[in-house]
Amino acid sequence: MGRARRRPEELLGEWGVRDVTPQSQRERRHVEADQEINPLVGRALPRRIRAFRADAANYLAALGGPLPYMQRLREIDALVEAHEHRLAAAHAESRGDWRATAEAWDFADVNELIAKHNRWFPVEARLPMDPKTRDFVKVGGKPYRREPLDAAWILDRYPPADV
Repeated sequence: MGRARRRPEELLGEWGVRDVTPQSQRERRHVEADQEINPLVGRALPRRIRAFRADAANYLAALGGPLPYMQRLREIDALVEAHEHRLAAAHAESRGDWRATAEAWDFADVNELIAKHNRWFPVEARLPMDPKTRDFVKVGGKPYRREPLDAAWILDRYPPADV
């Protein structure tokens, strides 16, 4: 026994105009009332060029909250700020060799996150490639890579008193 062939409307769920419901009547009245005050009725809308492409993956990613690289960047910034506060206090209290203090400072926590950022950011953010440089495009005109923190970073921000 052969199966009856289904119509395209049944497959796609497109059955045309449905019966009018009280809610749809109210909505229709609101739309018609708005037409009187809408200056764009009867005129072509200007075309807006978008700097992004609509993508289902982007939409679904947005529903899940901040992406991993966003969370990691936020954590890097928070850790750098915490180090800066501790360094400012240590610099104000320093009596001895500030260079030795800077050399001994431990940045392992933030440098580990910076290494992860430098490795995974281009993939997670879907950065396009620049064919001229054969590298990923710059973000806001700057390279996406972050430099690890070290004693030179400390001494640049908090120079020793003997200089």
